Amino acid sequence: MYELTKQFRFDAAHTLEREIETEGSRRIHGHSYRAEVTLRGKPDPETGMIIDTGLLAKKLAQARDALDHRFLDEINDLGPGTMENLCAYIWRKLEDEISNLHSVAVLRDSTEDRVTYFGEGA
Repeated sequence: MYELTKQFRFDAAHTLEREIETEGSRRIHGHSYRAEVTLRGKPDPETGMIIDTGLLAKKLAQARDALDHRFLDEINDLGPGTMENLCAYIWRKLEDEISNLHSVAVLRDSTEDRVTYFGEGA
């Protein structure tokens, strides 16, 4: 069994209702994010790859474009712009076309926060 992980970065703005730091969170503010998408599986005997990394890069670019330099509050099927919801959103963007999707993590390097999502069936 192998794991293949590919990353992409995006910047986005949002507002957020919180119990602490409420004033700053309610104002429009932005973050730089890093997403890590991990696939798990056995390499295809003919290609020797879990997935062609060029194909994976193309699929990730589509997910990235849906988030990069966007106001997350305006994305209909995201919900509040939390790292948890970003993970699930990216998963949904990829799951129909990448059968061996294992996890999606979203990181904010500036605060050293990380959330990892393993899908609904995990």
